[in-house]
Amino acid sequence: MDIAIPRAYAPDEERVALTPAGVHTLVAAGHAVFIERGAGLGAGFTDASYSAVGAHIAYGPEEIYARGDLLATVDGVPESALAMVRPGQIVCGFLHMQVLPRRIIDGLVAAGASTLSYEAIQRDDGIAPVLLPMSEIGGRLMPQLAAHLLETPSGGRGTLLAPIPGVPSAEVVVLGAGRVGGNAAYGFSSWGVQTTVLDQDLDRLRLVEQICRGHVTTRLYTENTLTQVLPFADVVVGAVKVPRERAPKLVSAAMVATMKPRSVIIDAAIDEGGCVETSRPTTHSNPTYVASGVLHYAVPNIPSAVARTAAHALNNALLPFVLQIAEQGLEQAAARSRAIARGIGLYHGQPYTPAIEHALER
Repeated sequence: MDIAIPRAYAPDEERVALTPAGVHTLVAAGHAVFIERGAGLGAGFTDASYSAVGAHIAYGPEEIYARGDLLATVDGVPESALAMVRPGQIVCGFLHMQVLPRRIIDGLVAAGASTLSYEAIQRDDGIAPVLLPMSEIGGRLMPQLAAHLLETPSGGRGTLLAPIPGVPSAEVVVLGAGRVGGNAAYGFSSWGVQTTVLDQDLDRLRLVEQICRGHVTTRLYTENTLTQVLPFADVVVGAVKVPRERAPKLVSAAMVATMKPRSVIIDAAIDEGGCVETSRPTTHSNPTYVASGVLHYAVPNIPSAVARTAAHALNNALLPFVLQIAEQGLEQAAARSRAIARGIGLYHGQPYTPAIEHALER
């Protein structure tokens, strides 16, 4: 199969879907790989490093879209490139079909494309293997991100995240005890930060408490509990996601208004629509804004802040699935792997799941 790696198009997106090591594996298996010029530079991979392992350099989007039977993207297809998508072409990426603009979905349908959403690839045990490392990276970035946002020059409260003798730490509330929330809680508690984690799943709360060795406070999520903890929080991390659905709006605008002036909200669910009513997508170049006196950070592609690490992790998780599809074709790969089947949104332009049918009806 011919595999193409386009440049990312989203603002400040520096990741690349496959590293030179992954390309080497695909080429050694007999597949042709084309990469758009400069696609790996943001993650520190030169065109020469891809050429050295057998990739062909494409010098523009027209060529890269024409070459690939499978497009291994990070962020999907921009609206400007929809006319270049061919019937049967497989578009792979963090597509977030449930929040993707309808005009983009319509363009992919009209093109007769097939889609594979990385975040929707899910094993029988519930693990999303390609999303997992990105969630881990996002969670582990939270303490250093929160520490920076709390600083006075960043517009925060001027509060040191960690404690010092005689002065307590900031107070952090983490909504969600999944991969992002759990990793965030581990990081905060390791810094000695007073951390409260809310979730509806007691088993997840038990696991977080074990991982953090009891150095966190866990509380069962209810709206009443949330309204109790928000006024005391210096930092709120929204890490609530529902697989293949939009994130629920747990924090209302009225709740935000009860928070401390210049406290911080980090909405890590913004790529699924956000779990805070006052959140709207921002970028790494312009990451924050103030609403109701609270500093909001809502960058959808948080792992791109450490693009090289994220590219290596994405390559490691994605490569087995790309290799399987390249060797068997999408239809056979989906028949043999329920994880891949769960990730398909469109197949030759037709909805593959009820969720995509619903998206087309909205």
